[in-house]
Amino acid sequence: MRDRETGFAPIGGARIYYETADETADDSPPFVMIHAGVADSRQWDNEFESFATRFRVVRYDMRGYGKSVPVAGEFSHLGDLVALLSYLHVDTPMVLMGCSMGGGIAMDFALAYPARVRAVIMVGSGPSGLVLDVPQSGAERFREEEAAFKAGDLDRAAEIQTQIWFDGVGRSPSQVDPQMRKLAYAMGRIAVENESKNLGKRMSDAAVPAAKRLDELQVPVLTIVGEHDLPYLLAAADYMAQHISSARKALMQDAAHLPNMDHPAEFRTIVEQFLSDAL
Repeated sequence: MRDRETGFAPIGGARIYYETADETADDSPPFVMIHAGVADSRQWDNEFESFATRFRVVRYDMRGYGKSVPVAGEFSHLGDLVALLSYLHVDTPMVLMGCSMGGGIAMDFALAYPARVRAVIMVGSGPSGLVLDVPQSGAERFREEEAAFKAGDLDRAAEIQTQIWFDGVGRSPSQVDPQMRKLAYAMGRIAVENESKNLGKRMSDAAVPAAKRLDELQVPVLTIVGEHDLPYLLAAADYMAQHISSARKALMQDAAHLPNMDHPAEFRTIVEQFLSDAL
């Protein structure tokens, strides 16, 4: 791939790993990809390669994930993103795509810096501060994960995490792509290991939660959710579709919390169609 760069940006005492790629010869907007809180930048392996033919793509490991090891001190993921974009000289209005926690960060950025955003893609995600009255699912599994983590059995904690988020509601490990599942576990295992170090204090990304500011969003918004994701996230996708005038929703069958890893080709088609209409 031409014009590819990898490195570490010194931000707030941490070293934030990033990758950029650009095969374009035009002025297409940058495309920034923010991973889920149970993953790292490898979540976007397929999208990073495919969209580099049309955009300057940027992906990175958030602090405490992948190659961006945690350090002591206060930080915010939104602050890290702002500093990284400055470091990489990403100055023109961009497309932001975030999964789960990454989607919340993307929306908070769009509200804080509206002139810098062309479109937002929320994957298995919801606005920060959104509270919904929906049935709980998998509470026992979350308790099992927490118990394993507290007991120091990080392998077990990562496996339960993979079952909750990658296998999803109503699917077993035998029903998902084994290679993608292996990657999901590996990413989650690093995140669990870093969490166990208890380094760094995450601060709030936004003074006012995005859920209270949805009427301010003027850019096109796409919500993508897998049918096997948690009920809260399915409801959050519906909520955004109903409360953001520029939003559209895509429900992916046979997919869970990381739907782009379940069905990369279908996911790419959905995103391509949205961007074709939005930009």
